[in-house]
Amino acid sequence: MRNPVAGFAFPALILANLFLAAGPWMVRLADVGPIAAGFWRLALALPFLALIGWRQHRGRPFPGWTMLGLVALGGIFFAADLAAWHEGIIRTKLANATLFGNFASFLFAIYGFILLGRLPRPAQLLALLLAIVGTMLLLGSSYELSGANFAGDLLALLAGLFYTFYLIAVDRARRQMKPWPVLAIATAGGVLPILLVALALGEPVVPQDWLPVIALSISSQLIGQGLLVYAMGHLSPVVVGLCFLTQPIASAAIGWLAFRERLSTGDWIGALLVCAALVLIRLPTRTGADLPEG
Repeated sequence: MRNPVAGFAFPALILANLFLAAGPWMVRLADVGPIAAGFWRLALALPFLALIGWRQHRGRPFPGWTMLGLVALGGIFFAADLAAWHEGIIRTKLANATLFGNFASFLFAIYGFILLGRLPRPAQLLALLLAIVGTMLLLGSSYELSGANFAGDLLALLAGLFYTFYLIAVDRARRQMKPWPVLAIATAGGVLPILLVALALGEPVVPQDWLPVIALSISSQLIGQGLLVYAMGHLSPVVVGLCFLTQPIASAAIGWLAFRERLSTGDWIGALLVCAALVLIRLPTRTGADLPEG
């Protein structure tokens, strides 16, 4: 029988993406380097994640060193994702960074279909097509403003690739482990690598104003990633992947309100198409066909 708590997975996933979308805003406000901001995102959250993860895993069997190594490797990919993405944030529009960074949406959805061993159903295929068209509209309108976004967009795309590897590691781990231990181990695996990158690039690491990095750590790592990793244990990669596209919509709204980044008609139409895709991709899961086994 299904765990009744799993019914909260989809709302938790949407909420997770809304919190994660605020991350680029906090990075822009931080008075440290963008990669150093990623370090503080992980480092400040780690003690809390370790404590919660230890309490949640207490009394459960040891998952094995192979599984722990997989999650830690996922954490290194996550650190690489943050380094590339945060550097891209300061080189492009807020909406662009989130949009390209969520290139993982489609890669992770493809991974989901490979995992299920079947082709998309008609409703899922339509959802993917709507998401692609909506994404292209958001992409196209952003490039109409300035071609100077290219370097930042490229870094964000690279971040999306790294993020996909992280998500696959977490997805595999969540089939055997509870969410908080998984997130704690992945966070621990990424702290040192991202610090070394920030130091190697000569970024300022110690903030004068701690509020932005604390807000970044709480909103993006503790709440955003916490809800995401929880939801991944109850929803298929296909659903999780497309739900990431709520982030560029929320991020575009933040950029519009906080930074006066202009939204075109194409942005609004693209956002509506992505929302329609989310409704369609959710429909098949009502029968339980797309839920992870176990």
